[in-house]
Amino acid sequence: MKTVLKTFAAALLLGAAAMGVAKADPVKIGVAAEPYPPFTSPDASGKWVGWEIDFIDAVCAEEKLDCVITPVAWDGIIPALTTKKIDLIVSSMSITDERKKTIDFSDKYYNTPTAIIGPKDQKFGATPDDLKGKVVGVQVSTVHAVYAKKHFGATASEIKEYQTQDEANQDLAAGRLDAVQADSIALGEFLKSDQGKACCDLKGMVAPDDEVLGPGVGAGVRKEDTDLKEKINAGIKAIRSNGKYDAISKKYFDFDIYGGSTQSN
Repeated sequence: MKTVLKTFAAALLLGAAAMGVAKADPVKIGVAAEPYPPFTSPDASGKWVGWEIDFIDAVCAEEKLDCVITPVAWDGIIPALTTKKIDLIVSSMSITDERKKTIDFSDKYYNTPTAIIGPKDQKFGATPDDLKGKVVGVQVSTVHAVYAKKHFGATASEIKEYQTQDEANQDLAAGRLDAVQADSIALGEFLKSDQGKACCDLKGMVAPDDEVLGPGVGAGVRKEDTDLKEKINAGIKAIRSNGKYDAISKKYFDFDIYGGSTQSN
């Protein structure tokens, strides 16, 4: 009888352990609820696709994490993290000291330059003097908004903020803006579109400012979630080492997205 009871108890423990694994909470991956190609965008069926989606899928697979893409408004994405509506921000968010006052970050996972675009029929560059008297569009709550106010605020006629990058691009195409500042890859995607080809071109890259633009893009994580941060860092290191990072990047880019000097949101 004792043997039977021991076997029964062991079975219960194994069952409880299995249930615990099965019921492990998924990691809610917060992305900005707007198209931001080629990094994150919903396809025709509503599924989120893009380089960042492939990247975090690979990281989660390496670390055996059950990750679920969870769209959130960009200007509320940090509050969504701190209030546990999401568990991780994977949305081209630049690592900055200002943001580190509220949240923590994984290691950098990409870094690309910051650019200025404008109408094809106007010749100017990306310096404060070049943007003198111009209306410059940026996305709200991004490093670009901070940078534009700091570097162009004294010379531009207005720094106009938009809820989404697409809205800024649309106003530029419609002639309601003189210039737009954003990540060079995201703006490059717009310039490759029919609308972008018709209206606009690249004016130049902005001067470096590491204090504002930061050292690169990382995954935002709650300060107390050190285990999750360690898993994400381990996953990034693994896919960088085993070639999966490069394989994913080659699907979207013909250059090294991991490098660069200044970058994204």
